[in-house]
Amino acid sequence: MEEKKLDGKTILGFVLITGLMLWMMYNNISNEKKSMAEDAKKVKTEKVEQAKQQAIQTAVASASDSTKTKALQGVLGSFAYSASLPSAKENVTELKNEVLTLKVANKGGYISDAIVNGFESLHKGSQKPIELIKDNNANFNLQLQTQDNRVLNTKDLYFEPTVTKEGENQVLTMRLKAGESQFLEYRYVLKPNEYMMDFSIRTQGLTSVLNTSKPVELDWNLKSYRNEKSVSYENRYTELVYEYEGGKDNYLSAQSKLDETTAEDLTYVAFKQDFFTSILLTDTPIKTAQLKSENLVNDEKVDTVFTKNFSAKLPLEFKGGELSYNMNWYYGPADYKILNDYDRNLDEVMPLGWGIFGWINRYVFIPSYTFLSGFIPHGIAIIIFTILVRLFMSPVTYKSYLSQAKMKVLRPEIAEINEKFAKDPMKKQQETMKLYSKAGVNPMAGCLPAFAQIPIFYALFQFFPSMFDLRQKSFLWADDLSSYDSVLKLPFNIPFYGDHVSLFPILASIAIFFYMKMTTGDQAMSTPPQEGMPDMGKIMKIMIYVSPIMMLFFFNNYASGLSLYYFISNTITIGIMLVIKNYIIDEKKIHAQIQENKTKDKPQSKFQRKMQEMMEQAEAQKKANQKK
Repeated sequence: MEEKKLDGKTILGFVLITGLMLWMMYNNISNEKKSMAEDAKKVKTEKVEQAKQQAIQTAVASASDSTKTKALQGVLGSFAYSASLPSAKENVTELKNEVLTLKVANKGGYISDAIVNGFESLHKGSQKPIELIKDNNANFNLQLQTQDNRVLNTKDLYFEPTVTKEGENQVLTMRLKAGESQFLEYRYVLKPNEYMMDFSIRTQGLTSVLNTSKPVELDWNLKSYRNEKSVSYENRYTELVYEYEGGKDNYLSAQSKLDETTAEDLTYVAFKQDFFTSILLTDTPIKTAQLKSENLVNDEKVDTVFTKNFSAKLPLEFKGGELSYNMNWYYGPADYKILNDYDRNLDEVMPLGWGIFGWINRYVFIPSYTFLSGFIPHGIAIIIFTILVRLFMSPVTYKSYLSQAKMKVLRPEIAEINEKFAKDPMKKQQETMKLYSKAGVNPMAGCLPAFAQIPIFYALFQFFPSMFDLRQKSFLWADDLSSYDSVLKLPFNIPFYGDHVSLFPILASIAIFFYMKMTTGDQAMSTPPQEGMPDMGKIMKIMIYVSPIMMLFFFNNYASGLSLYYFISNTITIGIMLVIKNYIIDEKKIHAQIQENKTKDKPQSKFQRKMQEMMEQAEAQKKANQKK
């Protein structure tokens, strides 16, 4: 048998494959080791924290005072003083006004419960309050570094509460003491009928206790509870928003599994939960803040308790050896009118759109709708609001339809030019432009009105999900205009559609079908086919059927108020176009006007002259190339 020899290419390939396999094995092992190391570090940190808390609890629970004091000093150093006071218990202090109910825990000194009064979660009649904070879903902690090299967390230490009154304001002072006149203080001031609360952090006499050479890290995090009927829709508008660098605003992605950033000179951070929000504001900008948002909603398991896990790390700097920060807390509705009245740029928490889109919502749509809904039911207000918008846009609709009618009249002549110059595309284009110029027709006139409607469309798309007034307001079969209107529950889940049937999206899809049948069909007939370009007529005919189906799937889980708007809007537009077609626009008169325009010597516009020159140059270049 003849012996086969390995050539150089075979040996090289074998070496490369072997090297690649070894590299992959090494990389996998390295990643596994790194992951194991991170897990081990995390477990070690948790164990250390648990040991610290256990030591504190053991020290506090010591039998004799002398043993207790000694044990506390061994764990807490100077802050053993605070743990030895009678207030070192698992007690809470309640602050309450007409709109808020807050509970502040002795342990940690932070808000352990926050209830927005007068609202129900999930659906109307649930009798479940809106609880932004409960059952340890939120944490507010300062990490203190002491002069004797201890690292203490305020969330594990006991504060001493003192309640006083300043006029009608309730004042709660929480002090973590290292001595009678040495303390870290949180000061809460709750005003009547206000969602915004004054809050301050300051130290007194702790220069000999704390290491003031490094900033104190403030760590605020919150796992946001689900509060609305549709968790997927709620989660889409649950996001972290922040203000930085003297008035700029930005947000972390609501759709990403994990998003984080570093913000310079931060002045507020908002953990927005669709229709409710928790906001921390500071008068002294935070130089460098670390922000994080983690998505907790699993698309495969829609029924969930939490939507997002928010985190903000804010380093607080010492000045003259002391901390002194004036801040504010806001716990309440994500309502544009309420937030805007504080004049703190909090309206940016609302996703109203950027640029002209936000301008339309702020200064046109929100005031108009607020006025209407002030004296009529919300469903009727949406209908009247829609009528007003469509009437305002009716001149645009008229211009668009008029342009289509003109192009439809010219179609036979354009077809004749296409046939005559079928073998000369450049000449065909020149003759077509001449026809448009003589007839006084602008082929782009039909597109411009459509572009003019884009700002209105996008603004409305942002308007309805942001309108707090629609929350749990019913109309016809829809029990909540801010959520989907389910008329049939399906025993299975359809991908991209859901497990229910909403009626308003079906009606809106039917209306958009007939609207596109009228507009897209006429446009397809009026648009002449171009050499080397796809047949737009066929594409538009397909879109007549595709667009309504896309809308049906897209809006099935959206706010029923938005679907109601599009149903009414398209129905009204159909009516307006029938009036324009049958009573305003006369195609015979348009044809006569075009024929009259042809007999006139109408000067070309700058754009037409430029296009003509470009075509002539291209034609000359083509002939020169042919001669060569």
